[in-house]
Parts: sequence; structure tokens; C-alpha cells
Amino acid sequence: MKTWIFLLSWVAAYSVATAQDSTYYTVVAQQGDGIFSLLRKEGLDPVKHYGEFLDLNAAQLGEGSFLKVGLPYRIPRSGDGLRSTGILIRTDRQGVEEPIFQGDLAQFSPQSDNLKDAIYYIINDNQDHATMEFVGDIVKDLAAELMVHGAKVYVLGEQDTTAQAMSALKGNQRLGGYIDAINKRFLQNRGKYQRVLVIRTLDLDGQGPFQVALYHDDRNQKGQRLAQNIQRVFKNNGLAGANSKVHVLATGDSSGLYLSNNILPALSLLTLEKSHPRSDGRPIAPPNKERFAGWISHGIMNDFAELEIEQ
Repeated sequence: MKTWIFLLSWVAAYSVATAQDSTYYTVVAQQGDGIFSLLRKEGLDPVKHYGEFLDLNAAQLGEGSFLKVGLPYRIPRSGDGLRSTGILIRTDRQGVEEPIFQGDLAQFSPQSDNLKDAIYYIINDNQDHATMEFVGDIVKDLAAELMVHGAKVYVLGEQDTTAQAMSALKGNQRLGGYIDAINKRFLQNRGKYQRVLVIRTLDLDGQGPFQVALYHDDRNQKGQRLAQNIQRVFKNNGLAGANSKVHVLATGDSSGLYLSNNILPALSLLTLEKSHPRSDGRPIAPPNKERFAGWISHGIMNDFAELEIEQ
């Protein structure tokens, strides 16, 4: 009888401890860390979470609230923190989630809640090792721009640029991983504004100007409107060729149509291709990754604002 009482007590204690642990995680203080800087590095608003940090670490702080280098401190888990609003989905690991940004979150700070309750899925469909860093930086800059305005951003495909992942995830298997991961989260967030942007590269060197094209499925007006809003920003910023219309996904683009046919949120496709003299009139962008990501985010924000006005 005593054994059963002991086991039940242990299970109850373990359950309480587990529930408590789910409210925080720990990080080790580095040289120069203070409470504010540590919270910023973890993507949290230090003013909002300062008191919570003090409560979690009361026994560790002592007098003066100074942090000691090398000691672990509890960081509150928060749904509004940048660590939890920027998520990398590892489709090569059954959809495991990781923060897009780790210790470099201190460089970001919330700017507005203009994209509050908006959810974006960015698929980095770049299978070219030569431009892996170039496109990856654009995706991260775009994610950061959306996150600081209150959006939740999921990034997929970053892991597929490694040779090992590319050999294991090919064709519909790779695309199927994106579809499963996005549809699962779409259903969990039913009723919210959710959009998919696929960024694909075609013979891109990352050194000079590149040609841009936007596509949508003609059966989905939401995806078309998002593409048009991004294209409009290109035009407003003087990109040559930005007067051209967005394109309809053609039957020859089997992967684009496969994604559009099977992913639940509205999808738009953006292609980046090395510029050449015989361009077909598509917009030409300079090789400035940060500026280009800012233009895309501006178009995305305009699309969300239009919907808010209509409602």
C-alpha cells in the first residue's frame, strides 16, 4: 500500500514539475549580460517580461539583480516572443520545430502589431548550393521583417540545401513534406489569415542583378492578390519591367501546381533568375538582399492591410 502511495506521489510531483518546466527554459549568462540584454537576446520585450524574469529567478539573483557569468537563468516562455514567432520546420525530421533565429534576436525589436494574427509559410525552394547563402539570407530577412510587425512565420526548405537532405528528399517526397507540415498548422489555426510564399531560384549566381517573376494559381484569388501587391511594390520602387503582370502557374510547372493543388492556404510563387540581355520584360532587382526582402514584406503587409479594410 505504501509503495502505491509513494508511486502516486512521485507521479504527481513529476507532473507538477513538468508543467512548471513548460513555462520557462534556461540559458547561461555570458560576459556583459544584464537582465534586459539577456531578454532581448532571447527575443522578448524586456519591459514586458522583466517582472516575470525576476519572479522565476528570485533565488538566483540575490541583491542588486545582477547576473553572474556562467550561471543558468530561467527565461519565460512566451507566445509573443520572437523566438516563438519565427519557426523553422524541419521536414527532414518529421516536422520538428526550431527557432529561425537563435542568439542573434537582440538585433530585432518589435515595431508594430500590424500583422497580428497573420501567419506566413515561406518555402525556400532553392536546391542550388551556389546560391544557398544568398537565398537563405533573403528568406531570413523577410521572416524578420514580418516577425517584428507581429506575424508568425514558418520557414520550410532551409534544410533541403544540404547534399544529404537533397539525396533523401526528392520530388514529391520533398514537396509532400511541405504540404503535410503546412496543412497541419493551417488546420490548427483555422480562421486566421494564412498565406504561403514559395521562393524559387533558377540559374542564379547571387552576384549581379536578377530577374524576378511572380506566379499564382488562377483558381485562387487570394494568392493572385498577394502576388499583385508584391509586384506593385516592385513597380513603386522603380524596378525595370515591374509594369508586367503577374503570371498564372502553367501546366509545365508541375511542382508549383502540385503545391498549389494540395496546400490549404493560398499560395503565391516568386522566382529569382539570373538577369540576361534577352529578358522578357520581367522586373530586374539589384543584388541587395536586405532591400529586396523589405520590398517583399511591404507587399505582404499591403495585402494584409487591404483585407483588414475590406472586413
